Amino acid sequence: MFELTPETPEDWWEVEALYDLCFAPGREALSSYRLRDDVPPVDGLCVVARDEGGILAGAIRFWPVRVGGAEALLLGPVAVHPTYQGEGLGGYLILDSLDRARDGGWARVMLVGDAPYYSRFGFRRLTDVEMPPPTNPERVLGVALKAGAWDGVSGLVTRAA
Repeated sequence: MFELTPETPEDWWEVEALYDLCFAPGREALSSYRLRDDVPPVDGLCVVARDEGGILAGAIRFWPVRVGGAEALLLGPVAVHPTYQGEGLGGYLILDSLDRARDGGWARVMLVGDAPYYSRFGFRRLTDVEMPPPTNPERVLGVALKAGAWDGVSGLVTRAA
């Protein structure tokens, strides 16, 4: 059993250590990190999962971005400690956070990831949305939290002001 709670400033470095463990060196060189530079993550949507002993088991973060003139959320990273992988915690974090985003009034979420994994959460390829290079366009995915939220939304993804 896991307890999901909003990430606090005290969790920051522990979450960063989890991301370092789960992702390849140089993860911060990815174009999605340029969209996060000097932009705070979205309060209340960044969540940590702790096991019964209080040990960090997983984490997810969201960042505000703009696509053309439209506001969107950039999901990522999401990570699960290797000792808990394969138990559904990643999916639990994603579903919970999408509900939190919807309840918070957000209309659309995007990410850069594997379509076969994220399609089970409703994510589909965003053909008219361009991430900064060098991002593979096949991996630019989005989900509408409100009906039609991605209709007519196109253009370059930029940092939130």
